[in-house]
Amino acid sequence: MPQLNETLPAVALGTWSWGAGMAGGDQVFGNHLFGDDLKPVVESAMRQGLNLFDTAYAYGVGASEQILGDLLKPYQRQDYLLSTKFTPQMASGERAVAAMLAGSLQRLNTDYIDIYWIHNPADIEKWTPQLIPLVKNGQVKRVGVSNHNLAQLKRVNEILGAEGLQASAVQNHYSLLYRSSEEAGLLDYCREHDINFFAYMVLEQGALSGKYDAQHPLPAGSQRAETYNKVLPQLEDLTAAMKQIGTVQDASVAEIATAYAMQKGTIPIVGVTKEKYVADEVKASQLQLSTTDIETLERLATKTGINPQAAWEDAMN
Repeated sequence: MPQLNETLPAVALGTWSWGAGMAGGDQVFGNHLFGDDLKPVVESAMRQGLNLFDTAYAYGVGASEQILGDLLKPYQRQDYLLSTKFTPQMASGERAVAAMLAGSLQRLNTDYIDIYWIHNPADIEKWTPQLIPLVKNGQVKRVGVSNHNLAQLKRVNEILGAEGLQASAVQNHYSLLYRSSEEAGLLDYCREHDINFFAYMVLEQGALSGKYDAQHPLPAGSQRAETYNKVLPQLEDLTAAMKQIGTVQDASVAEIATAYAMQKGTIPIVGVTKEKYVADEVKASQLQLSTTDIETLERLATKTGINPQAAWEDAMN
């Protein structure tokens, strides 16, 4: 199975914060973003070559997929890449993978998905084999695994390998504050086996964007506010250092956080909610942090004592 490395942009655009509904943009992020709000984002991204969009049925029970599919209608399918997910906890029926994929294809107005992910490792033995016919019939171009540790990734590839297939992408939580995948050797394994590692939550849902601090907390009533507002004071030294490094390179705190993830060999998935932020992602891909910069940031990140492991995540070790 050929890899995507040569055709992937440096940054993927995440759409978790788009739309509303269960585990959707309103509940998790405190946003209320729909088609009219997001059309300029997609237009700007496509103009600037950021043409990989990451979504999931789980994001608002299809709401994010529907918005994305509608916004991409004016474009030729070969001009963009789609990434969406099968979520085991939302499965219904014996052929649940095919059924969930069928719904995603309809909402996204396409007949194939470039990367289709197993969203988490619940019952690998049951669900992984169901991906095989979907790859063979062309509905899925690449298989990815999300929130899997190294042993789980290897088991998925054993199952797929029996049919001459493999998972060619991993999507895990990775940021300055959460380097579990790196510490467990998963980043090295992906590098050695030509597997793309996609890093989500590189900005920790905004806590590492430079936009929020103890005096300017995240939007009340959202899940991210509940998680991060209480630790914003602990982030002050880290975000101050990010700001200082950014000043030298005329870059924002968010751009430094994203550039850090890229220099670690990952493809960040960044949720872009406004047109003006698209250019920031392009700029982040052009930044170069020094070894000293990276060491300083990692030291201060460790010093925060924050463990932002999410409720749905298992530790990688």
